[in-house]
Amino acid sequence: MATSTAVDIDAPDRSSSMAPSTLDLLVLTFNCAKSLIHPGVFATHLRSAFGQNATGLPDLVVLSLQEIAPLSQAFIGDYFLNPYVARFDEAINLAAWRHGGERGHDVVSVTPTEETENGQKQYTLVRAHNVGYTAILLFARDAARVRDLQEAEVGFGAAEMGNKGAVGLRALYDAGDGERSTELTFVATHLAAMEWNLPRRNANWAAIMRGLTFENPETVVDKIRSREGTSSPGSSDDDEASERHRLLQDEHHRLLQQQLHDISVYKPSSHLFVAGDLNYRISTTSPPPNAAFPSLDPESEHYYPTFFPLDQLTRERAAGRTMHGLAEHEVRFPPTYKYVAQPPNGREEEETDVPWEFASHRYPSWTDRVLYLDLPSWVKARRDAPRINVRAYDALPLLRTSDHRPVYLRVDVPLVRPGDMAPPASLLQSSEADASADPRVRLPVEIDPEAWERRKAARQKERAVGWSMFFWSTKEGAWILATLLLAGFAAYWLYQTA
Repeated sequence: MATSTAVDIDAPDRSSSMAPSTLDLLVLTFNCAKSLIHPGVFATHLRSAFGQNATGLPDLVVLSLQEIAPLSQAFIGDYFLNPYVARFDEAINLAAWRHGGERGHDVVSVTPTEETENGQKQYTLVRAHNVGYTAILLFARDAARVRDLQEAEVGFGAAEMGNKGAVGLRALYDAGDGERSTELTFVATHLAAMEWNLPRRNANWAAIMRGLTFENPETVVDKIRSREGTSSPGSSDDDEASERHRLLQDEHHRLLQQQLHDISVYKPSSHLFVAGDLNYRISTTSPPPNAAFPSLDPESEHYYPTFFPLDQLTRERAAGRTMHGLAEHEVRFPPTYKYVAQPPNGREEEETDVPWEFASHRYPSWTDRVLYLDLPSWVKARRDAPRINVRAYDALPLLRTSDHRPVYLRVDVPLVRPGDMAPPASLLQSSEADASADPRVRLPVEIDPEAWERRKAARQKERAVGWSMFFWSTKEGAWILATLLLAGFAAYWLYQTA
């Protein structure tokens, strides 16, 4: 099973004593299967996550949501996604309210206006952003501590649209004392499906590394080019001027690579968390009839941990073909996909324990994961070095609306200043930089300067496809079309009679 260094899941809850030096973060990924969640049920499960190896609430909650809504609404975005986002906002605040002890028992009924005792929500939705089906939501206990928010997106579905894609947020988190702050990068993604599509999943990750940038790469390139244009030698025959020009070009190249690195997912000064339906399976083929499936029975010879060595993500990551440099805590939870919910035992809207079985046409797999970039070696080498402390890495129970189980990571993130996270200049200028496997030192791929322009074109296609699907495949769209046709006919009739 995949493990990482410098983490301790069994460490006691030190939220109060470590508050000045760490950030309490919860990152959760969930494939919503294009359905609205029931806020009360989701809150019941999330409340249990809030209480695992912790007593207080996280400072930040980040949700990576795949298939957040039907494709037409997801492609149009904005207003059409509000009902889906609002239910997660409601669920998180209800879970926080229950966790605080206002109620002594689990109830799943909820009204949209339930708040904490002092009339304020525990969590503020700081930012919600999506690329097609995939969305990222950032909630904060104290929104004022989240500053300098940036967004990024890339699509790698059909025609680079967002039926598959990734969306990112980057922000500076301030501890509140004016001295301690740290930079955070979050990536939510949904990679290619199907057992046999392993190379495509790896290619999707490469597309994220190349194209998910927090500023337009062409703008960075143009700035460097303008500097080069002012430093050409006065004469091509002047050896000294030519050498000076070559050195300036080398310096400009280093500066360009550094600035492109700073807008990538692997910004050297930032923490990085990647969460999503990564779709890595335990086989490259579909299961034959009567295939052995993972069991949740510890006494079974097919107990699910025996299948984890077949996990594609662990193998591909170890081989350096995906999730470069990222770490993952030990996976102790069962496969998170693909589930088939059985008929409900009671009223569906109050169901928190869904009976299920694994789908027979898919190998159960750990498709839903949360990974992170561990602290760099130059930070860990210091005396009294901070560390990333994992409190919990687990799966929530199945929700009837999805065939995936949500997965969450609860972690204490050291408030290391951005300047201290970045590689020392001596390392960047040494021969070790080219051979380094740390993506903070050397990017695994080149940044694509044209990614933003292609994304802009793909976004226009998404809107066109989304509106077309909305008008022709939804009841709301049909009513709007009918209304427009009737209005047009009425206007024509009035014009003719006049």
